[in-house]
Amino acid sequence: MPDQPATPVRITLVKDGPLRVRGPVEVRDHRNRLIRESDGLLLLCRCGGSANKPFCDGTHLRIGFCDDASTPDADGDATDGAQAGPPA
Repeated sequence: MPDQPATPVRITLVKDGPLRVRGPVEVRDHRNRLIRESDGLLLLCRCGGSANKPFCDGTHLRIGFCDDASTPDADGDATDGAQAGPPA
């Protein structure tokens, strides 16, 4: 995977669901070992209930995970959150 992605990585909060990660990313463990590489879409667990952490397995639907962290974007779509980027 190149050091500088050609397309930006976008991370959005799915209302009452996972983090949706789009773009070229590597997921690594605490020892920096590659878990998964993706050029497309990854869904990362936020509910803590996934049997396939750090990836979403849909458990949030079964356990009724709810959040209030999602914020409406310009279109009023509450499923989109902040875009990943450098700290302000």
